[in-house]
Amino acid sequence: MNLIFLGAPGAGKGTQSVAVAEILNIPHISTGDIFRYNIKEGTPLGKEADSYISKGQLVPDDLTVSIVVDRLNKDDCKDGFILDGFPRTIYQAEALDKFMASVDKKIDYAVNIQVDEDSLVDRLSKRRFCPACSGTFHVDYTPLTSDDCPTCGAKLIQRKDDTPEVIKERLETYHEKTAPLTDYYSEKGCLLNVEGVPGIEKSLKNTLTALGIEK
Repeated sequence: MNLIFLGAPGAGKGTQSVAVAEILNIPHISTGDIFRYNIKEGTPLGKEADSYISKGQLVPDDLTVSIVVDRLNKDDCKDGFILDGFPRTIYQAEALDKFMASVDKKIDYAVNIQVDEDSLVDRLSKRRFCPACSGTFHVDYTPLTSDDCPTCGAKLIQRKDDTPEVIKERLETYHEKTAPLTDYYSEKGCLLNVEGVPGIEKSLKNTLTALGIEK
């Protein structure tokens, strides 16, 4: 099964897509993880990506598309994959369609997780990130007894793109460039709208039901 997870920043698409990937035993591909790794390592790609990400802006389409296509050509994607954070623009969606057609495949479903904007701002501003193991935690949903990562013990941080000023910019960018993707995939007949209700388990259950997957 080839899936795309859509949703505004903070909707929970990252958490859900990882869980569904484990259930289906297919790779979870996050452009965000790829960019953050390169930023941490200080690579040329990381420096270029950070110049956009730190301001709440999207990394240019061509750069993002080339990275994703290279990843989808790996052997572990032959039996399916989940894309998290890509595509984010119509241009990227069309580029993905061209690639999929070239390998005689298609996107089965685009899962759109819907959450109201006030909840998104609350979720993002209370999110903490571990730079060592890439774990993401929410102070309300994952009780933290200290600033230490509960997984590896490293110091948790608040990502630069999770500050109130950048959150506003991210949501504006989403509404302008990414939200139109729901119409794009709806017209293709593969859009699944899922209510991103509070609580990871409830939200994940909604997604699995929409996909016809029994946990």
